[in-house]
Amino acid sequence: MQAKRRPQRHKDVLHSQGRHRANDFRCVGCRLDVSVDAPGTRHRNHCPNCLTSLHVDRHVPGDRAASCHGRMEAMGISVRDAGEWTIIHQCLSCSELSANRIAGDDNALVLARLALRPLRDNNIARRMLVSL
Repeated sequence: MQAKRRPQRHKDVLHSQGRHRANDFRCVGCRLDVSVDAPGTRHRNHCPNCLTSLHVDRHVPGDRAASCHGRMEAMGISVRDAGEWTIIHQCLSCSELSANRIAGDDNALVLARLALRPLRDNNIARRMLVSL
């Protein structure tokens, strides 16, 4: 005798509180579906899992006026005067650098690895010592 299947419940993964998240995107690095709603930032354009971004903003965060649309790799971490961390991204197509605020749901382990990258690279340490 075959068991009767219970009907599936409605899943609101893509439809939060009755509204469609039209600006959500899929990460070009890890292929994770990313919500643009992020704590600590208003214009998310990087993946909270792998920190990969797309070159979408030109002059102002959120303007989405860049024509390049190349993949941007996280290169390092910078800290602003107020203690706010930013991720430094470099576009693999046009080599432009940009600073993006970290979001509250960014992967803390990936951020720590990115911050410690200069300490792991012996060439960076040697160049710093030689420049002193």
